[in-house]
Order: sequence, then structure tokens, then C-alpha cells
Amino acid sequence: MRPQDRLAVIQRSVVREMGRLGQQFTVDGEVVRGPGTTAVAVREHPGGEGAGHVDLGYVLELGRADAPVVWDCTAGLGKTEEEKLDSAVRMWATTTASALVELREGGGRHGDHADHPELPGWHAVQGPAAVFGFGNERLAGWLAEHRVLPALAPALLPALGGPDGRGGRRPHGVKLFLGGKAGDDVAEVRVDGEVSEAASAALRALDWPRGERLCWARLFAVLTAQGTAVPTAAPAGAGEVAAARPAAVAAARPQGLFARWRQARRAGR
Repeated sequence: MRPQDRLAVIQRSVVREMGRLGQQFTVDGEVVRGPGTTAVAVREHPGGEGAGHVDLGYVLELGRADAPVVWDCTAGLGKTEEEKLDSAVRMWATTTASALVELREGGGRHGDHADHPELPGWHAVQGPAAVFGFGNERLAGWLAEHRVLPALAPALLPALGGPDGRGGRRPHGVKLFLGGKAGDDVAEVRVDGEVSEAASAALRALDWPRGERLCWARLFAVLTAQGTAVPTAAPAGAGEVAAARPAAVAAARPQGLFARWRQARRAGR
């Protein structure tokens, strides 16, 4: 697929998936513009991981030279490159974009808010988890009962630099990817798009279930300095289309800090 065709597929997918979150986005050259000062940028994913990998940056204040951009890499599955790109954007929207929309809108419709004592000075917003593969009920259930982000705090804090230190007051994106199977598992934590070896090791050390068949989970949280103002947007109106779901999504259910987890048993969206 030519680069311009690849970009067009990604941008169309972003428009569609943000619409499912009640957000109207339109293609404008190299970016996809959203409500207020928001936009989504696309860049080529480095490395040779395959055609289904996409790097997407959520811009909070378009037009500012130092506008904060929350980058995330995502990957999708499918028979064709277009199917893989669509799948990758869908996964990003379910986990990452949901958290970012919640950061701006508030209200708890798209994610959970928490101020963890283990992460002093930081406010966390976490979107739903995408859990997919065989036997995903066990992994989704474990995520529902465990506070993963606070458990990683000792390893995460050095990467954040402190809300008033070298990390400044800009938002930080934290992605968690875990799963695989017994004897062949994977645990990766990225902070602002960069792998944190310490946090990844801490995630691997947790007792999440490893089965005999492949199963994975993807989570995303945004950390902002407590008291930091974030550009807001009015909530979506009655024309909102319900957020779509991958094979299994742990969705909203208030049952304590970061307990936005409920196993969806139907495949597709």
C-alpha cells in the first residue's frame, strides 16, 4: 500500500472510531481535526513490526507550538493491510482515545478517574481495557480485581519525572500490554511511547493469569499533574453512536478505583 493510501485508511478509521465516542472529527491535510483544539496526528511507525502497526498522536491544544501530544503505538489483525490498519485504530480508540476523551469531558462516561497515593501529585484517567484471545474471562476478571497502575508506581515515577520536576505539568500516556500464555508471556509498559524496562519488569512480576492458550490485554491511562487545567469540550449530544468493542472489552462498572471492567461476551462491534 502506498504511503498516501495508508494515511487515508488510517484517517478514515480515526474519523469513524471517534464518531463512535460521540466526537466529530474531520480530515484536514496531515491531521484529523476534532472538537475545540483537539486533533489526531499520524506518523510512520519505526521498525519492522509489520503493516498493521500505527502511531497516533492525540493533540490537546492544536495551534500551540508547545502543544501537548499524547502518542501511542497500536497494532491490528486482519487478512489485508487495510483490515489490519482498521483493527489497529479500533484498538486505539477503545483504550487510548476513550481515556483522552474522558480527560477532556469528565463525568466518567468513557473512563475512570483516580488519585492514587502511590502516585503522589498525579491524577490518573484510565479507559476501558481490551481483552482478547482464548479464555479471556480469567484475565479480564483479574484486571477487575487488581489495581495495576498503583502496583507499578515505584517503577513508573522515575519515568514521569514528578509533576513539578523535569516531567513538567504535561500529560503522560502510559500503555500496558500483557498476556501470551504460560511459558511464553509478554509484558510491556510504554511511557510517552517509550518502553520502560523497569515498569515492564514490574508488570511481568505481577500474578496475572497465564493459561495454556494465547490471551492478551491492552490498557491505557493518562496521568496529569493534579490541579492542571485541561481544555474541555461539551459532552456529546443525543446523536452519539455507542463506542465499539473488540473481541472482548472490559467496560464501565463502578466498583472502586480503576474498576472499569466488565467482560463483553459477544465478538465484534
